[in-house]
Amino acid sequence: MTSPTHVHVSTADGIAQVVLDSPPLNILTQGLLAELRAALAPLAADSTLRVLVIGAKGKHFSAGADVAEHLPPTYVAMIPEFVATIEALRAFPVPVVAAVRGRCLGGGFELVQAADLVVAGEGASFGQPEIVLGVIAPAACALLPEICGPARAAEILYTGDAVTAAQAHAMGLVVRVAADERVDEEALALAGRIARHSAAALRVAKRAARAGSEGRVTAALRTAGRLYVEDLMRTADAREGLTAFLEKRPAVWTHR
Repeated sequence: MTSPTHVHVSTADGIAQVVLDSPPLNILTQGLLAELRAALAPLAADSTLRVLVIGAKGKHFSAGADVAEHLPPTYVAMIPEFVATIEALRAFPVPVVAAVRGRCLGGGFELVQAADLVVAGEGASFGQPEIVLGVIAPAACALLPEICGPARAAEILYTGDAVTAAQAHAMGLVVRVAADERVDEEALALAGRIARHSAAALRVAKRAARAGSEGRVTAALRTAGRLYVEDLMRTADAREGLTAFLEKRPAVWTHR
């Protein structure tokens, strides 16, 4: 018996579509993340590809990573695998468009931050609620300041509050807001405008556009992942926050 596939890939006219399919919330388990990395690798090697569109089945893009996998001992492998997935998407050689409906939270939001362009539904919401659980969003700590500036990033990272699609557009996190039922159509239309151009030129354009920040962001991603594994998970509050979430009770902080 084969295991279920939670990542679907299709290509046409220079556009690849990668779709997360693990309803209802498209939780990013280690298995799904591995499938996503495996899907990206051959697409990145296709010299004729001009655009990648990443989306999700159902009402919600993703509610984030599997909280249970953040606890000992799983987090030791899970966090580096998650950071590696973000790096693979950010390093994808042609422009990446994300199509987002519904909730886009935690690790799901971090995936979207690795894209070049985000098309969001009017009802979409974006947030990094990790701090509410006594942990951090490692990829967002590296990516958000580059996208929307240090102050906006700090507000999202330190409060844990979500923002609407309209607010995300005003912050520069989203390039276009569409009706929820038209998100995929609008994302593909944007991808089609990009796909008119030379694959070779688009690859160089992306390298040039990222040249000023690439080394800095990559170093920040890896540092944030290391801090999560080596420092954060040694605290009592991280373990308490994650456990309290799974047990559906309020966390009791000892600030240690």
